[in-house]
Amino acid sequence: MAFNIAVDGPAGAGKSTIAKAVAKKMNLIYVDTGAMYRAMALFMIREGIAISDTDKVIEKCKKADITIRYEDGIQVVLLNGENVNAFLRTEEVGNAASAVSVIPEVRAKLVELQKALAANTDCIMDGRDIGTCVLPHAQVKIYLTADSLVRAKRRYEELVAKGVDCDLDAVHKDIQERDYRDMNRATSPLRQAEDAVLLDTSNLSVEQVIDKMIALCAH
Repeated sequence: MAFNIAVDGPAGAGKSTIAKAVAKKMNLIYVDTGAMYRAMALFMIREGIAISDTDKVIEKCKKADITIRYEDGIQVVLLNGENVNAFLRTEEVGNAASAVSVIPEVRAKLVELQKALAANTDCIMDGRDIGTCVLPHAQVKIYLTADSLVRAKRRYEELVAKGVDCDLDAVHKDIQERDYRDMNRATSPLRQAEDAVLLDTSNLSVEQVIDKMIALCAH
């Protein structure tokens, strides 16, 4: 049986940064669920399907096979067998991914693909509904969180480092609004699984969080 770690938590909690580092240290595959949604969006664009045409998107998504593997230590996203890494980070694909991800049938298809990947692969997966929906039988479940202002400061510092002009209060408001949306959406809302360990990173360094997660996996 494959060894799976499910990491959930709100925006800005550091899920992907931590999950990637833990994957490297524990020799696991890090499953980037966001990249899988981007691959689905790319598939729709290539097929000439308007994202606004929900019925056609639902019909076409059945034809997409999306998985992740590692080649020479680099994560490769495969769309129907093709490495599509080079096409996933465009603005067009990002916007389309945001739109397709709210369609329940698309989410269901990707959850099915994520479950299939995890069934045969030792992996760590992060998101909003991994422990509750995608990997309910994961051997380790962690709910990673931090105070909303701490998360806002981290996001603000990231944006400033990239040269983006932003306001801390606005970033904090955005984080709080995303929390509300994530926790109150109809499909797979963000919540801590009953058997997940709560890990508050408000006063911890990245290295301390990584060490704590690895220690939890060793139990």
